[in-house]
Amino acid sequence: MAYKLLFVCLGNICRSPSAENIMNYLLKQQGLEHLIVCDSAGTSSYHVGASPDRRMRATAARRGIELLGSARQLDVSDFEKFDLILAMDRQNYQDILALDGQNRYRDKVRLICDFATQSPEKEVPDPYYGGQEGFERVIDLLLDACAGLLEEIMETEGVRE
Repeated sequence: MAYKLLFVCLGNICRSPSAENIMNYLLKQQGLEHLIVCDSAGTSSYHVGASPDRRMRATAARRGIELLGSARQLDVSDFEKFDLILAMDRQNYQDILALDGQNRYRDKVRLICDFATQSPEKEVPDPYYGGQEGFERVIDLLLDACAGLLEEIMETEGVRE
């Protein structure tokens, strides 16, 4: 049975779909796409049904990564469906935990930057209202964090080819 990851940000059009697609890109490179399943969601309903942000798509495309999917809102049922829920920042983390009214799934929720090995940053900044350098920084951080996350999953969960 596949290990299931859910990446979460505020609107599900910049950071979390980037994380989902970057992880899928890394999985495909290593031939592990059948072992780990990725999805993404937002804590808000602002952009439900929307494609990933065009600026984010263009930034990822320059690195050979295609951003696919459409925005959806995090649902309480996601706690049961996913093995690990990865928040992009501390506010997302708190919003995810707030949805878990009985505090049953806290151990499934982590910050994505906890897995970064090259960057000391603890949060993935929201690039939505900034310039191009913000989008580049998000891709850099997520490539680092997703590679670290994949390594961790392979070690701790016994996920192997």
